[in-house]
Amino acid sequence: MATSFILSHREHLTFLNRYSHANLVDKALQLLKERIRRGDALAYFLRGQLYFEEGWYEEALEQFEEIKEKDHQATYQLGVMYYDGLGTPTDAEKGVEYMKKIVDSPCPKARHLQFAAAYNLGRAYYEGKGVKRSDEEAERLWLFAADNGNPKASVKAQSILGLYYSTKEPKDLEKAFYWHSEACGNGNLESQGALGLMYFYGQGIRQDTEAALQCLREAAERGNVYAQGSLVEYYYKMKFFTKCVTFSKRIADYDEVHDIPMIAQVTDCLPEFIIRGMAMASFYHARCLQLGLGVTKDEATAKHYYSKACRLNPALADELHRLLIRQRI
Repeated sequence: MATSFILSHREHLTFLNRYSHANLVDKALQLLKERIRRGDALAYFLRGQLYFEEGWYEEALEQFEEIKEKDHQATYQLGVMYYDGLGTPTDAEKGVEYMKKIVDSPCPKARHLQFAAAYNLGRAYYEGKGVKRSDEEAERLWLFAADNGNPKASVKAQSILGLYYSTKEPKDLEKAFYWHSEACGNGNLESQGALGLMYFYGQGIRQDTEAALQCLREAAERGNVYAQGSLVEYYYKMKFFTKCVTFSKRIADYDEVHDIPMIAQVTDCLPEFIIRGMAMASFYHARCLQLGLGVTKDEATAKHYYSKACRLNPALADELHRLLIRQRI
């Protein structure tokens, strides 16, 4: 009876929360309708944005289309919606067209949107989506969006420049370190983890294990899964097996379907690096189970985690397996 009471109470609270939220949204829409009646031009955009945030994408699209010639924020949102296919079939070319309008606009009212639009446009050029692929144009747009590390510019652009310079050929690790430092200083979690690894391996900066661990631990505490996976690897190599097992299990047990997009949304980290961190944790957790390091030996469960590592990131799992064969793990 006690359990059923608790469940009923929880369901009741959930219902009340939903009811309260629905009431708030309804009240907000009524207020915006009244502001529109009084001639408040901004209220049109705010209504569209409310629709967007509630996931009512078709209504949002219709509202933004109605005011796009008068409101730069509506133009920007239309670019996002057409590019990502929200409330409309995906039309990357149209999304790019709207983003270009923002970037190229001489109007002072568009200025606060230009850094974000340039970042998005850079991604389009880098991926060749909606426009001909061009690394040079992507780099140019990201440099504009990053604005020399300005915290009010696009911090995402600062972080992606760090990634870009560390993966392009030839690599420019000093530039990569510079941009990750700028982004990290402006609060970017992805770059904080990247800095940890650059310090750890002496990439673009003098090797500094203490600074590396500080960056990785702080990033891990803030939810950076790749930093968490990197710490798992460190604990294993340092033979801190009990710590490795405890930490790796939590990461390895993240759900592939639901947790990855949720973590990406909350932390603003790229899904591919979240997956890489999960794969690393799964592999090292499996190895500990296989050998009984810091945990009771369990080869059957080890196989489950090895399989998960292979499923998440086959290339990384293969690389780690080759190290294992050479007895380097």
